[in-house]
Amino acid sequence: MKHGKTVMICGYCAFLLASFLLGFEPGVKIGRNFISFSIAMIEVLPCAFVLIGLFEVWVKKETVEKHLGTESGLRGYLWSVLLAGTTVGGLYVAFPVAYSLHRKGARLSVIFSYIAASAICRVPMTIFEASFLGVKFTVIRLVVSLPLVFVSSMLLGSFLEKKRYHLTEGK
Repeated sequence: MKHGKTVMICGYCAFLLASFLLGFEPGVKIGRNFISFSIAMIEVLPCAFVLIGLFEVWVKKETVEKHLGTESGLRGYLWSVLLAGTTVGGLYVAFPVAYSLHRKGARLSVIFSYIAASAICRVPMTIFEASFLGVKFTVIRLVVSLPLVFVSSMLLGSFLEKKRYHLTEGK
């Protein structure tokens, strides 16, 4: 399996190098996008991981269980949306936060709500959207999107809990 990944990475790098040398425009664009995305990640991820580490140390498991656990009810979903609204860095920051929430006892359906909400209602993105598309559009999008997020999260969480799903530790 590791050999296959190495071959794919080497093939990708060879494609990019050949694209730059031969002037193959789609390959050059792919390479530039990759570099741009990598720089953006390098700018955001270190700070985000420090904050996630502080969250792991400073926030007690009991606090997460109380506000986002099985006894939280609808309040847990509201907390997940508020937390998601403040998440900076998109989904590549939201997933490690979601994993941390899971380890501290958050309910699966609330975690799914957090992930989905971090994709659709981050505060900076919402302000940007409202400034270009209008406040009315933004409010309508949120009023339609959030109930769908909650319902789908509840259904998926309930399904997985019935199947006794649990995350395995990474290798």
